[in-house]
Amino acid sequence: MKLLSLLLVFLMLSVSFPNKTKKAAIPPYLSFDMVKGTISKDTLNITKDFVLGKFDYKTDARFIKVDDKYAGKEIYLNTLTYRAFLKMAAAAKKDNIDFKIISGTRNFFEQKAIWQRKWNRYNDLEPIKRAKKILEYSAMPSTSRHHWGTDIDLNSLNNSYFNSGKGLKAYQWLRTHANSFGFYQVYTNKNNGRTGYNEEKWHWSFVPLASKYLEFYNSNIKTEDISEFEGSQLTKDLHVIEDYVNGISDEVKAYKQEKP
Repeated sequence: MKLLSLLLVFLMLSVSFPNKTKKAAIPPYLSFDMVKGTISKDTLNITKDFVLGKFDYKTDARFIKVDDKYAGKEIYLNTLTYRAFLKMAAAAKKDNIDFKIISGTRNFFEQKAIWQRKWNRYNDLEPIKRAKKILEYSAMPSTSRHHWGTDIDLNSLNNSYFNSGKGLKAYQWLRTHANSFGFYQVYTNKNNGRTGYNEEKWHWSFVPLASKYLEFYNSNIKTEDISEFEGSQLTKDLHVIEDYVNGISDEVKAYKQEKP
């Protein structure tokens, strides 16, 4: 009997132990209850450099590379955002809707390159009008939600694509179902007085996480922190934090109020 008992213990260990060792540990700041929709502020490890986009997401443990089947280029997202996206994409697939992520995380330096390219393009305009022209659709470096790995651009960067055919079908699906997976259209039309960027039907944000980053941003970032690029001296005059960083849809604001 003693020999049989020892044999059974050995077999149990040989079966269960390999599974435990192969399973990667989940860092504490990735703990997230999708049902309750809450993320503990104490486990997010948020810093000023992070919300300003001044970090390398490719080496940051919070980020993961998007599978090539969902992206036409190398794209990274916050792991929580990506998990939620995969669930949403799988549900959409059942309704014959396919999602392709065109853009995900962009750090300060990548956003600066976009800003500089457009700053040079509109060099016939005086600085304030130049900045406003860029701000129709592109954020200043250190003010973009794309820094956080919570926001994705889907399928097309043209609103007209979502007005008919496959684009309309995808947009209607998103408007109906995306909120169930934590994704919200941040920049809707301005009919209700929303400030900031123009409508972007392609831009969807994983708000359960993004709302925490925005809360930190508003508590810790000043206009003086937005610097190191041409036109940054206009940040205060343009009310960039008030009108653009916080120029979000009523749905996103409502989420923040419901789930602080």
